[in-house]
Amino acid sequence: MTRIIAIMNQKGGVGKTTTTINLGHALALMGKNVMLLDMDPQGQVAASYGLDADIPGLDAVLLEDTAIDDVMVETRDNLTIVPAGKQLADFEHVSEGGSSRGHKLRLAIEGLSLQQDYILIDCPSSSGLLGINAMFAVGEVLVPVSSDYLSLQGLSRLMQILKRAESISGHDIRLWLVTTRMHIRRRLAHEIRKRILQYFPGRVFSTVIRESVALAECPSFGKTIFEYKQKNAGAEDYLSLAKDLIEGRTC
Repeated sequence: MTRIIAIMNQKGGVGKTTTTINLGHALALMGKNVMLLDMDPQGQVAASYGLDADIPGLDAVLLEDTAIDDVMVETRDNLTIVPAGKQLADFEHVSEGGSSRGHKLRLAIEGLSLQQDYILIDCPSSSGLLGINAMFAVGEVLVPVSSDYLSLQGLSRLMQILKRAESISGHDIRLWLVTTRMHIRRRLAHEIRKRILQYFPGRVFSTVIRESVALAECPSFGKTIFEYKQKNAGAEDYLSLAKDLIEGRTC
């Protein structure tokens, strides 16, 4: 069955999009069929793969009931992207439809013609209608947590929202965490990870994503880390994270 995973944290700058684009490509390189959905109105997933960020995507799906099949773009072997689209932010202001507004993404995914092994959803930092649609559509949430205390605060807010989404939707959502932007030599970074491991035993992936200049640079070239600098620590880490996800390897 398809594993549908939302990548989210209520704090920005923790590596959500970086994780989406590189974890997705890592899974594709390992032979998995992968689809990336960009639920963030900033539209950075498409740009990170060298695509025009203004082409229609999830905005048409959510606002006009367009099928995902009609807006998905095959961009790498085993990898398909559905861009955000330049009108996606307008969906936050939709008032018609009542509670059904929260299930539009789920229903659209159910209408896919081809089954994927993994669907990764890059989510915005806000907890509005876009985030709710993501939570109602997924069975798992992956939370990137960078090595600073503000990232922990974002995680705390997310846990409250996650519990409410589970209550409303009536299904459990499996939680995973990954340490990102890790400065190996900084004491604070290790203290943050230790605290996460203490609070979420069996939910923190074994792999740590180390801070890397190359990870920050590669989106500007429309490339993933595997295309930009394959022998970089970031490439090594995201391949390892993909194995964690497949095998359920945690600390």
